[in-house]
Amino acid sequence: MSDAGNLPRAGDLGLIGCHVCRLVCRDVEAEDAACPRCGSPLHKRKSNSYMRTWALLIAAFIFYVPANVLPIMRTVSLGDVDDNTIMSGIIELWVKGSPDLAVIVFTASIIVPMLKFVALGLLLVSSQQGSRWALRQRSKLYRLVEFIGYWSMLDVFVVALLTALVQFGFFSQVEPLPGVVFFGLTVVITMIASMTFDPRLIWDGRDFDD
Repeated sequence: MSDAGNLPRAGDLGLIGCHVCRLVCRDVEAEDAACPRCGSPLHKRKSNSYMRTWALLIAAFIFYVPANVLPIMRTVSLGDVDDNTIMSGIIELWVKGSPDLAVIVFTASIIVPMLKFVALGLLLVSSQQGSRWALRQRSKLYRLVEFIGYWSMLDVFVVALLTALVQFGFFSQVEPLPGVVFFGLTVVITMIASMTFDPRLIWDGRDFDD
């Protein structure tokens, strides 16, 4: 038996949710139907959700490669110039006596993006195949991806923080490098991808993509 049970869906009850303010409205079956609260157009499903989410997810992964290969910051201390990638920066934070910050940056910069790629890919593939497996758990996974997306910018904030530390004398100079731009693009695009994916497709399977 499916974990969704035999409960009716919103469409069966003549209801439709607003994509913007989340108000549950009566489905009036009109092309120009609008939300009575915010005035946004009402749609049963986000248009071309699969195609747009896949495109954004692939683009984010492409940007994630140079984000890890290219240096994200340059530190100059006592004449010693170091260009650090994400991983080398994490190692340097650990060696310089900031293991807590190193763990936080590793989690936000390496673990979280990879988990988002895997989670969104899993949601896309399982929904396109019409899988009825773990419907509630997959819906919770989507909400988790949305929640943690905003914390993925932490690595960019760390570079800004290290730059600010110059005035306190910890470093003589800190400069952001191109890698941080690619990482920022990765974070933004994955956030847009999670917003583009329609979680109701988890429950619909193949039937309602548009």
